[in-house]
Amino acid sequence: MLNALRSFFDRHLAPQPEETPAESNHRTQLAAAVLLVEVVRSDHDISDTERQAVLGSVARKFGLSPEEARELLELAEQESNSAHDLYQFTSRIDASFDLGQKLRLLEELWRAAYSDDRLHEYEEHLIRRIADLLHLSHSQFIGAKLRALSEKQKSSS
Repeated sequence: MLNALRSFFDRHLAPQPEETPAESNHRTQLAAAVLLVEVVRSDHDISDTERQAVLGSVARKFGLSPEEARELLELAEQESNSAHDLYQFTSRIDASFDLGQKLRLLEELWRAAYSDDRLHEYEEHLIRRIADLLHLSHSQFIGAKLRALSEKQKSSS
């Protein structure tokens, strides 16, 4: 028990070495990818369509090659499996992204949720929690949802 507490405090309270800008950028990309993974996993049914949507999102958002996007997705899935909460990811994004970047990420979360042609209530609830943790307003949350839905409807017709 004491070792677990000591380990926790060492990880979270010990001074951290300074990150290089590249390391910080990679960690922020990973945090965004984890949130995308969390959204598509929230309904307990990850379709191939959802997986492809997440791959497309990270490739588009970060200018990654298909191979780099796959590697990032694999890392994100590993991080998601061991994560205890969303805060460790949203706090990094909140500190690193400006408002426009946060809104674009929110739209990507909605696109991922809509990618299987149905929005599950768990997906919507999780995106709401993420929006709150990113300090986005309800109107920004709804605006991103409507933009993603409109885009989905245009591509379906």
